[in-house]
Amino acid sequence: GMVDETQDADALAGPPQPDEFRSKPAWQRLLVMLGGIMMNVLTGAVIFSALTYKYGTEYLPAKEARYGVATTQLGRDIGFRDGDQIIKINGRPFEEFNEVYNPDVLLNNESYYTVERQGQLLDLPKLPKTFFNRLNKQGDSALTFVRARAPFSVEEVKAGTPAAKAGLLAGDSIVRVGTLPVRYFDQLQRALTHYKGQAVPVGIVRNGQPKTLTATVNTNGTIGFAPKLGLSFGRHYYGLGTSIKEGSQQAVGTIGNLVTVFGKIFKREVAATDVIGGPAEITQQFSGHQDWLRFWLLTASLSMSLAFFNLLPIPALDGGHVLFILYEMIVRRPPPAKFLEYAQRVGVLILLAFMLYFYVLKYIIRLF
Repeated sequence: GMVDETQDADALAGPPQPDEFRSKPAWQRLLVMLGGIMMNVLTGAVIFSALTYKYGTEYLPAKEARYGVATTQLGRDIGFRDGDQIIKINGRPFEEFNEVYNPDVLLNNESYYTVERQGQLLDLPKLPKTFFNRLNKQGDSALTFVRARAPFSVEEVKAGTPAAKAGLLAGDSIVRVGTLPVRYFDQLQRALTHYKGQAVPVGIVRNGQPKTLTATVNTNGTIGFAPKLGLSFGRHYYGLGTSIKEGSQQAVGTIGNLVTVFGKIFKREVAATDVIGGPAEITQQFSGHQDWLRFWLLTASLSMSLAFFNLLPIPALDGGHVLFILYEMIVRRPPPAKFLEYAQRVGVLILLAFMLYFYVLKYIIRLF
């Protein structure tokens, strides 16, 4: 479409011409106003479907998490302990470990996990109302309360790192850091954090023989090697039809999650500043190297977010215009022109205030 910017408010005082938007039936104007939103939804669904078709979906079979879970402080606060094996989610067995992080589970305050601990089955308490807020503050949900525990070996040693200088080689197994025994990768991470900035003896097994190396742990708690985790991941591949179905479900699920999050904001279970971000939060989603999969996933998610926000009943957004057209269809007459003019101004002010706070003031406040 095209907007004629030569017209002013005085031009609207005359009768609508046949080729003008305002002369069209309400249902046609409604479809036009929904056009951008529908295009956002379609774009998101197409991208999700294409990614599903090309890459499939990686998953960890639940039976592969046989070593239990590694926990963070948040995980321990809701009842998990290192080594717990998750048996059920909301009373039901599950096939894939990723289901532990399903948004439908994390956003539901009635959700709970059943674990096996020292041979006994335990139902953990239901997720507290503050859980999602704390989870969101800590970043990637897959790493902020539990993750599958994994034995590991050294896959690659980065040149010039403390690991390389210590003589660590691909294929080595680290069994001790200082006085702390190590079997799983989470234990290694905690041990290195304990000794960060220090030179520490590192016990390894190489070709079946024990050895001791000395490595200086970086101040960020690493020594510079890539691990090979002892877990077997699977991948689902789909045909075109199933990919479209899965992609469409992801698109709809994204909108559903946004609705749930906004509900939590209005219930004051989640702080708006913690879940609504601007350009800075978008740039933080990317690492230093090119990752097209991550880029397209973010593009699809942003497209669905735009659809959701544009549908909000705020004047100046498509949703505001849709609301006024629906009013016209119900009462058989449009709202007064003066009312629409002032509503538009108020809507613009709301959007400007929103952008000023979430794009500027929020970052200034964080500095103090």
